[in-house]
Amino acid sequence: MKAVVIESNNNPVVREVETPAIIESEDVLVKVLYSGVCGSDIPRIFHNGAHNYPIILGHEFSGVIVGKGSAVQNLEINDLVVCAPLLPCFHCPECEKGFYSLCKNYTFVGSRRAGGNAEYICVNQKNLVKIDRTSDPLYSAFIEPITVGLHAIYLANGCENKNVIVIGAGTIGLLAAQAAKGLGAKTVSVIDINEEKLALAKTLGADFVFNSGRQSAAEIAEQLNDLRFEQLVLETAGVPQTVSLSIEIAGPRSQVALVGTLHHDLTLNQTVFGLILRKELAILGSWMNYSKPWPGGEWTLAMELINTGKINIPPLIASVDEFDGYVQAVKKLEGKSMNGKIVLKAH
Repeated sequence: MKAVVIESNNNPVVREVETPAIIESEDVLVKVLYSGVCGSDIPRIFHNGAHNYPIILGHEFSGVIVGKGSAVQNLEINDLVVCAPLLPCFHCPECEKGFYSLCKNYTFVGSRRAGGNAEYICVNQKNLVKIDRTSDPLYSAFIEPITVGLHAIYLANGCENKNVIVIGAGTIGLLAAQAAKGLGAKTVSVIDINEEKLALAKTLGADFVFNSGRQSAAEIAEQLNDLRFEQLVLETAGVPQTVSLSIEIAGPRSQVALVGTLHHDLTLNQTVFGLILRKELAILGSWMNYSKPWPGGEWTLAMELINTGKINIPPLIASVDEFDGYVQAVKKLEGKSMNGKIVLKAH
C-alpha cells in the first residue's frame, strides 16, 4: 500500500509499505479516506520532534472498516469511523477516574505508532468512533481537532451564556470559536495578529475580532469592558505572548483555559502574575480531548455540530491532495505553521 513516511527529519516521502494485518482479537482494519495534518505534526516532520524514524504520522483521519478481529464489538464492516488516537491503559488510577487524557501508560496513533497517512491502518477498536453513514468523510476528519476545543469547554463546565474569547485564529481556534457559538455562548470574540484570519473568523460567526499586533492588551481589554463578566478565555495559540495576553485581557473571575502547547519557555512578569490573583482568575489546563465514558461526550458533540451545520469546515481547508500532491504541500510549509488544513485523500 502507499503511505507517507517520515524517513528522517524534514524528509517526508511516498513509499510502498506492507499493508497492515489483523493480529489481535480487538484489531480493526480501516481503509483511510482522509487524513489531516495537525499543528503538532509540524515539529515531528521538521524539527526532530518524532519519537522515532521512520514513522507514518496522521491522527486526524476518517475511514471505512474493511476487516475486524473476533472480539470487536459494536463495529461492523463498511462502518464509517474516525480516529480517537489515544489508547490509554484503562487501569491506572487516572484512567479509573476517567481522566484518560492524563494516563501515563498510553500509546498514540500517528505519534508513538503508525498513523493514518496511508491507504490502510490497523488499530484497536477503542481507537475508533463510529459516525453516521451519511456524514461527509472529509468533514469528519476534523472531528478530532474539534474535540480539542470542546474538551476545554467541558472542563470549564460549558460555555452557554458566557462571553467566550478565543486567542489564536488557527484551525483549533476557529473550530473552538464556532463550537462555542453553536453551544450557546453569549458572545464570541477572536484575537490574532493576522488580518486574514480575523476576517475569516468574522465570516465564520465571531461577534468581535481584535488584532493584538495593532492593539495593546489594555486597549483590547477596554473594548471588551462591557463583556468582562462571565468570560471564558480559550488560549489556543500556544506562545508565551498569548498566554500573557489571555491573563491581561481577562475580566474579573474569568476562566482562562490554556489549550495551546508551548514550545518556548514562559515567563510572567510580576504585574501579569499579580492579575491572576487580583482578578481571581480560574486557570484551567486542558490536555487532549477525552472524558468518561470513553472516549467522551466531546466526540459525539463534535459530530453533531458538524452534521447540524454549526461548524463550517470548507473555509478551513488549504488543500486536499492524493499522496504526491500532499507531500508537496507539506514540504512547502518548511517547518512553519499552516494557514488552513492540509489534507491527504488516501482513496
